[in-house]
Amino acid sequence: MKRARAAELEIFKNLFHSTAEEMGAALRRSAFSPNIKERRDYSCAVFDGKGRAVAMGDHMPVHLGSMPMSVAAALKALELGPGDIAMLNDPYAGGTHLPDITLVMPVWALDTPKKSRPTFYVANRAHHADIGGAQPASMGLSEEIYQEGLRIPPVALARGGKIQRDVLAILLANVRTPREREGDLMAQVAACRLGERRLQELLQRYGASEIEFYLGELQSYSARLMREALAIIPSGTYMAEDFLDDDGHSDEPVRLRVAIKIGGGKASIDFEGTSPQRPGCVNAVFAITYSAVFYVFRCLLGENVPACAGLMHSIEVRAPEGSVLNAKPPAAVAAGNVETSQRIVDVLLRALAQALPQRIPAASSGTMNNLSFGGIDPRTGEPFAYYETIAGGMGARPSADGLSGVHTHMTNSLNTPVEALETAYPVRVRQYSLRRGSGGAGKYRGGEGIIREIEFLSEVRGCILADRRLFGPYGLAGGRPGHSGLNQLTVQGLVRKLRGKAAFHAPCGSVLKIETPGGGGWGKGKQAADGRP
Repeated sequence: MKRARAAELEIFKNLFHSTAEEMGAALRRSAFSPNIKERRDYSCAVFDGKGRAVAMGDHMPVHLGSMPMSVAAALKALELGPGDIAMLNDPYAGGTHLPDITLVMPVWALDTPKKSRPTFYVANRAHHADIGGAQPASMGLSEEIYQEGLRIPPVALARGGKIQRDVLAILLANVRTPREREGDLMAQVAACRLGERRLQELLQRYGASEIEFYLGELQSYSARLMREALAIIPSGTYMAEDFLDDDGHSDEPVRLRVAIKIGGGKASIDFEGTSPQRPGCVNAVFAITYSAVFYVFRCLLGENVPACAGLMHSIEVRAPEGSVLNAKPPAAVAAGNVETSQRIVDVLLRALAQALPQRIPAASSGTMNNLSFGGIDPRTGEPFAYYETIAGGMGARPSADGLSGVHTHMTNSLNTPVEALETAYPVRVRQYSLRRGSGGAGKYRGGEGIIREIEFLSEVRGCILADRRLFGPYGLAGGRPGHSGLNQLTVQGLVRKLRGKAAFHAPCGSVLKIETPGGGGWGKGKQAADGRP
């Protein structure tokens, strides 16, 4: 019986990972929108012939952990041949929210194109800055998914290497910025085809049998590493709860509750007691909940552990159907992907801190501070739609302060640079700075949030989907919570405070100011710069 050699296992792990990374680099370089080109709101991954994740780029955790369910949905719905590419964004088919479009492509060895099952699949997911719907940029205060944009079940975008123009036409007819959408989508297609070429080169060099052997070994290896990590955690049941401020529809907080049972090298994650799905758009589909669990437990391992499906073999995830963490259609889900995913991480880490107090950090900002707006660009007379997330403070760690002004946990994107934002859109950035004193005090301080102030040089309709405006990021081990966030809009000299989740209309010359939360502090100790204990 053949046995895997450690050196070769490491080589193949890095070969597959480098393929996903190169796909991401190609997608970023060839994309049209600042959201993908500058903010890097995309993810790429490699899957084996059974549709199991075998390598993930160092991209967006909320995309990567949920992407396997989109791949499974595509393979169930479509028969994919050489050169075919599936497209979907349906949150109820393994997606996250409608702006995230996923492409899936099979990969065969060059000499066996008619093999019954491909050796690999490659997939990528990118956030498109508009997918139609009621609000520019498709991130509004929706109450059902039909308001959020064009919902795409698994369909064939390409057959035999040729783009299906009728399918593409349906998509482009339903968005505000069709040229940008087509450019970003073709960048995704190019990334898939690059991944196909690189994997075919590996198959030609090593042979299908050798490749498939190590694909299986990587799954077993990752599963073993996770079992060993779980065995170190003291056995027991660890419970925690946390809240979203509201759902954007009412003032009622949204409860997230978890019980983590550890024992025998296994973990059971149960979200019983979480709030039922809500009328607002904070509902998360199960793929997002699963993705957050995948992220948190992957963080317990070393950086060099392969990001394979095997990591979840010893972890069971349960969320009540019809809850805010396992929503049923037609629930609105735009903020579930970006806001609720962050709170899932917070509640999981709060529970694990009871078992691993010297390893778990305090809460980070806990929100992606989503800003979207659109209108008619006076420079061109054409519609525009813009979307970004704004960073905040990282929670303090048991051995160090939190970092300031960074995206944390389920997002791994960047802020749009001032120069790119002002060049592409009719806006002026008035302020972009750290929010001094917003991090929680403690032996180790939470990182600082950000102040982002934008003047609109045309009339716009916009929306903010943010959280931690009421419940600040918690501290741990006696550390103080971080400051909650703040939104305000100034129109003709009148300043109006905006809710955490708010739609707005801004005439030309209006100024929007967003102050993001700081991270929580860890341990008793230093006072805050403003004198807070």
